[in-house]
Amino acid sequence: MEVTRRGLVTGAALGGGLLVAWWFLPRNYPNPLDPARGEYAFDAWIKIAEDGVVTVAVPQLEMGQGITTLLPQIVAQELGADWRQVAVEPAPIAAAYPNTELAQKWAPLWEPFGAGLSQTFDEMQARSFARTDRFTATADGTSVAAYEAPCREAAAAARAMLAMEAAERWGTTWEECEVSGGFVRFGDQSATFGELASGAAGQSAPNPPPIKPEAPSAPVSAAAQPGFGTDEPAPMPDYPRIDLPSKVDGSFSFAADVRLPGMVFAAIRHGPADGSELTGFNQDAASSISGIVGAVKTKRWLAVAATTWWSAERALDAMDPQFTTTYPVNSDDMDARLDTLLTAGDSFKVAETGFGEEGMTRVDLARRYEVEPAHAAPLETANAAAHYSGDRLELWIATQAPEQTRKAAAKAVGLQVEDVALYPMPAGGSFDARLEHDHAIEIAHIAKSLRKPVQLTWKRREELIRSRPRAPYFMLLGAQLAGGGSGAIDALKLRVATPPSAREFGKRLFGNLTSWAAIRETSGQADPMALEGTIPAYELPSVTVRHIPVETGQPAGRVRGNSHVPAAFAIESFIDEVAANAAREPLSFRMSMLGSDIRLAACLQRAASMAQWNGGVDQSGQGIACHRIGDAETGGRIACVATARQGEGGVRVTRLSAAVDIGRIINLDIARQQIEGGLLFGLGIALGNALRMRGGLPTTFDYADLGLPALADCPEIDVDFIASEAAPVDPGELGTAVAPPAIANALFSATGLRLRRLPLLSGGI
Repeated sequence: MEVTRRGLVTGAALGGGLLVAWWFLPRNYPNPLDPARGEYAFDAWIKIAEDGVVTVAVPQLEMGQGITTLLPQIVAQELGADWRQVAVEPAPIAAAYPNTELAQKWAPLWEPFGAGLSQTFDEMQARSFARTDRFTATADGTSVAAYEAPCREAAAAARAMLAMEAAERWGTTWEECEVSGGFVRFGDQSATFGELASGAAGQSAPNPPPIKPEAPSAPVSAAAQPGFGTDEPAPMPDYPRIDLPSKVDGSFSFAADVRLPGMVFAAIRHGPADGSELTGFNQDAASSISGIVGAVKTKRWLAVAATTWWSAERALDAMDPQFTTTYPVNSDDMDARLDTLLTAGDSFKVAETGFGEEGMTRVDLARRYEVEPAHAAPLETANAAAHYSGDRLELWIATQAPEQTRKAAAKAVGLQVEDVALYPMPAGGSFDARLEHDHAIEIAHIAKSLRKPVQLTWKRREELIRSRPRAPYFMLLGAQLAGGGSGAIDALKLRVATPPSAREFGKRLFGNLTSWAAIRETSGQADPMALEGTIPAYELPSVTVRHIPVETGQPAGRVRGNSHVPAAFAIESFIDEVAANAAREPLSFRMSMLGSDIRLAACLQRAASMAQWNGGVDQSGQGIACHRIGDAETGGRIACVATARQGEGGVRVTRLSAAVDIGRIINLDIARQQIEGGLLFGLGIALGNALRMRGGLPTTFDYADLGLPALADCPEIDVDFIASEAAPVDPGELGTAVAPPAIANALFSATGLRLRRLPLLSGGI
């Protein structure tokens, strides 16, 4: 038998023994799954119970995107399981579930030695880091790319083991057995998975596992659904989401639902900016409030625990904690600094294509675009439960980066990482907010001080103060145009003034630095990851992107869409302006520049057909935009036509028509949900309210003041998918990136006003 690294990883686990990982040196890991009575672990991914229930371990955070359906669906299809008997549980933090895809993409953030020497070396380092660091983070749409193959291998091996057990009982070969619908069959004989589980778990799986030739996919044409807001009933999906029934009836459990014996509830107050120091509070003022258990103060914050959260919150109000801030953040000051450095600041060339800078000898048309900071603002604020006893910390928390959160909590209270047990909980939305782990550090301190089970919940004020918004972007785009008045772009140059936000985030996540220390360490550094998406999908003779790193004083983080939002807004708005300047029709102008990207061309044509595109002329209120996330070979594409109408209440977006190519689609219903959700998120970015800062504090703490779209504001949404056999691409951020420029171009068509600042109603014309 040929010995391969993959075979060792799979085969050893299937026997319930050790997972063996070979990269630089061989190391052994125990199987992380702990079967309950009547359950049998087949590997690190699958357990099968005697009642036939197949439980799939999911190492990614469920935050509304449906990953606890997607990965189990992949397993079920490969295994031949009955979807009605598939269950899911959060995977424990373990080296068996490395997100190597994300580790490689984020390699500049964890600073590997010798990165960039070769693709093979980079992949090897990423694999080593992801395993040794138990890196399972959920981000950047890497879940399917990272885990589809391991899920299929594990399921294929388990299917073979079930067939082997049945074949031994029936006196035949396992290859002749059929496995489907939760049964193994041979002729007129059949057995359920549950009946075979005990013996099958002891079988030795074939090497390599017998993976089915067809990959999981949903036929696009067979499951078309009506547009959002219509009265037509939607057909039942083949694989309905596992989490929806419990979310509908309220039994789905989040970290805020955890209840432990003797638990108390904590509220907290932070200073007006990162780096604020607690200078005083009136402890006696809370003496009349019943149920107070204790107060915990550090240099930066004050928390109170009580028998109810409301009592703790009232106590904090009465105690009136005071803070001092050395560097208060003001939005006007940030704008002034970005404005100055955009034209006068030192810049770094971070990307170029074609002839590069040498291809641009003059600037025929230039425009400036500005994007305000944007907060993730999930509906669920940060919360966690914890219990500290006997020098051991137990932590119930929703986190996109479990091991990094566990390390931060351990360091905060002086424990070894092995002495912290983290129980992954789902999140009620995240939009990348739960990549931050400040509340894990805080509850670790509180739990250690009180020595009681405690639950910490931030109120909306604390969420807005402590959240790390997507950084502001000021962008200057200049084009050299071909002669003859065609408007063809010979060269494009982008100057982008923005903080090195990706590097800053990496210092917090991987270096466990405070936000102000991360800002200091990354100040003045070029950051290509903070400018992802600024190389357009168009095949232009010359494109250059230069980064002007700006220190604004406000910590920056990741928010859904990340840099693709400002990049798509600036580029697609600029393309529209170039077309208008040359009296070119916007759709055909874009098509003329796409070159060999026929997939994006197909999206543009389909979106135009869906919306009955008329060129956006005569104040039709139609605007078009497109965007690609990823490279030309593997990236996801989207094109969108927005329709806006003027009415008594002002201009209103009435329809969004989007055509999408995300490669092979595994679950069409979830893909549609993600595109629709992304378009609505982008609508909120485009037409919502900017959260301005004054004296280090937001000018409002009211969630309603963010101007997020309510149900009555939602336009009709039509989404169509282009059939493709390309590798699957995450759909979650495509709609978020394309909606703002499509809406901006629609508003120009409807009103004649060109809005060059996001949010669009924030004053930039």
